[in-house]
Amino acid sequence: MALRLVSDFDLLKDVLPWLRSQRAASAAAGARGGGPGVLENNYESLRILNVERNGNIIYTYKDDKGNVFFGLYDCRTRQNEHLYTFEKDLHVVSCSVNSERTLLAASLVHFTKEGRKNELQPGSKCLTLLIEIHPVNNVKVLKAVDSYIWVQFLYPHVESRPLPENHLLLISEEKYIEKFHIRVIQEDGNRVVLKDSGHLPRERVVEDFVWAQWDMSEQRLYYIDLKKSRSVLKCIQFSADEKFNLMFEAPLDITLSDSGFKLVNFGCDDLQDQENLSKHLTLCVFTNHTGTLCVCYSPKFDSWEKITYSVFYFHKGHSKTFTAALGSVDSHVTKGLTFLNLEYYVAVYLPGHFFHLLNIQHPDLICHSLFLTGNNEVVDMLPHGPLQSLSGSLVLDWCSGKLYRAVLNQSYLLQFLWNTQLDCEKMAVLHYVLSCGRDPRFLEAKIIQWISESISACHSFDLIQEFIIASSYWSIYPETSNMDKLLPYSSVLAWNTVHSFKGYWEKLNSNLEYVKYSKPRLLYNNSMVQREWHSLISEEKTGRRRSMVYVRNILDNAMKVISNLEARNLEPRLTPLFQEEDNHQRLLMGLMVSELKDHLLRHLQGVEKKKIEQMVLDYISKLLDLICQILETSWRKHHLHPRVLHFSRRASAAEFTVFHIMTRILEATTSLFLPLPPGFHTLHTILGVHCLPLHNLLHYIDNGVLLLTETAVTRLMKDLDNSEKNEKLKFSIIVRLPPLIGQKICRLWDHPMSSNIISRNHVKRLLVNYKKQPQSSMIDKSPGSVEFLPLNYFIEILTDIESSNQALYAFEGHDNVDAKFVEEAALKHTTMLLGL
Repeated sequence: MALRLVSDFDLLKDVLPWLRSQRAASAAAGARGGGPGVLENNYESLRILNVERNGNIIYTYKDDKGNVFFGLYDCRTRQNEHLYTFEKDLHVVSCSVNSERTLLAASLVHFTKEGRKNELQPGSKCLTLLIEIHPVNNVKVLKAVDSYIWVQFLYPHVESRPLPENHLLLISEEKYIEKFHIRVIQEDGNRVVLKDSGHLPRERVVEDFVWAQWDMSEQRLYYIDLKKSRSVLKCIQFSADEKFNLMFEAPLDITLSDSGFKLVNFGCDDLQDQENLSKHLTLCVFTNHTGTLCVCYSPKFDSWEKITYSVFYFHKGHSKTFTAALGSVDSHVTKGLTFLNLEYYVAVYLPGHFFHLLNIQHPDLICHSLFLTGNNEVVDMLPHGPLQSLSGSLVLDWCSGKLYRAVLNQSYLLQFLWNTQLDCEKMAVLHYVLSCGRDPRFLEAKIIQWISESISACHSFDLIQEFIIASSYWSIYPETSNMDKLLPYSSVLAWNTVHSFKGYWEKLNSNLEYVKYSKPRLLYNNSMVQREWHSLISEEKTGRRRSMVYVRNILDNAMKVISNLEARNLEPRLTPLFQEEDNHQRLLMGLMVSELKDHLLRHLQGVEKKKIEQMVLDYISKLLDLICQILETSWRKHHLHPRVLHFSRRASAAEFTVFHIMTRILEATTSLFLPLPPGFHTLHTILGVHCLPLHNLLHYIDNGVLLLTETAVTRLMKDLDNSEKNEKLKFSIIVRLPPLIGQKICRLWDHPMSSNIISRNHVKRLLVNYKKQPQSSMIDKSPGSVEFLPLNYFIEILTDIESSNQALYAFEGHDNVDAKFVEEAALKHTTMLLGL
């Protein structure tokens, strides 16, 4: 099952044993009627009424006399508390308790045995009561009307001290909402009573609405009213200072009836006929801490063959409508569609038919969403009863009296990742696991294991590239808001302005401003780094170099990244990385630090510079660490040993596999111009020499797949003897080296070919500025010199140039290379050409 419901609360387990113990204690003490009691045959009357903002759960039950008891379960202490008892047979419509547990609000109705409890009988009253319960004392009638009333205390965000005034919402079936201001005072020590109970100030908050939803966690009221038959969504934010503000209003492209009335999250919806849920529309609003705002909507079913539902991504400025086929006309839908808020995702669930997981952070990429159907294990993963989605991934099952926490089923999704054949499902599950996983290091290891065995399984996107980008993004995403607008999250990418508020509303406003004004260029890319890096490398080849201070700062940035990476990974690595300077990769690393830091400083207003600098180091360290993890996993899996670094041995099948994986890593990082761990190119080249025939090896080198590093070529020159095959390899390598590295490498190879190359370079350097001077016609011949006048004349010119520039060449360190060396190399080369 992709989603797992973990029980946080269960009436039968967390409340019923306590009720039994209370009944037993009351019976033993001879108590009659005052304490909680329940008949063994009357447990079905036990039901949840409300879940408050602090997580406390209010429930009710009846004893054998029909008395109604109210209880509270404290989610922090895991203790139950008896709140109040009505010694009358009433049906509870709604109930709420204030944060100090000193006041209880409840609405109750009378009903006859012949009447249905969800229909008020003629002349019957719905009583809305306010009760002092600390201790139990006075009862105040707030309303007595012929329509249903729901109640909800407001919970201030500051709960460090008792507040002198409480605020209570009354929601009427007559389509209005009132707010009562209730002042309390303390008498006789801790006794809390109403102040001026004869007159409680109240004010109208909303009128003429057709739908309303309460957000208990954030203390927000969403509602819809109809303006000229047009549905308009509005939101009111309640604050601790008695104020409430209309935060926004936005038109919704949905059809609602003026005669309809529906409430969401105002306690148990016990009055609605649960058997007819599938015939009613479903509408709910979901938000999260990142500033997302989604409206999920499903109209009334008009066909048993298909179902349509829409998701309005207000934080992105667009919506999407989905239609799911349900099969034949015989596939009768008896349960309603359920929307679940899972933080970064919204789940759409129709029991027995399908499960749709929608990415609400990045809804523009449809491949980041997962649609499962057909498999009973998948589509029957949740209870079939009506579910209510609360904040914090909480799910309430009113029928069973259970409160669940919806969590990612990591084992199922990882298994699904291994088994699915569709690229779109692979990408969706990959992002879901990385964004919602509880143990990132463990999950990354499992994904890397899957990548190692399925590296060529994806055809529509680069698997390694997507993993590196997504995992790096989600590792730094929680650090600050707006990261989804500034950093790439994938390798594949009319509303009134809200008030100037902090917290959620500030983030939502930022999302809207991005949608209205920004361009995709806000997402960071390495194009600037690429240009600057190529410029630095070009200057190095030509011998020109800009300010040493500038270069030193770049290399210092790289050193910070490497130190940050090593500090976070204390386990020793098997792969021989980070064992050489590799200045080219360090330059790339350092440039990326500089550019990414500047990018975030420009767009992350109000974030400390020091924090941004650390975020940049963490992000680039994560990129490198993921590459190291992929290599480390492959290295361990194939039992490779550091001896693979020696050239004087034959390649194994394991080395072929690791070489292929390294080539795929290189492809993934090259297109994004991402840095590689120092030593990567050396290891890749050594494996390439082992695994590839010479013509293939040279093809890889000439096309930039294999990069000839000084470390790799030095090892090659030292490890391989001068057999005919190895001579051909060495010479092919040397002629492809940059001049500066080539000169160093030639001195390591004691061979006529290298002497020839050294001589040519020496002569070229001497004659680059040579101007012909008058010479004596007599050539001085040293003892033992060869009688070959052109060579004698040429060597004499070189000797003269060396003599006039002796100090310069001594300073440049051209060791043991002089005219005599050139003469000997020339003769040996001629001898070889003549076959003597």
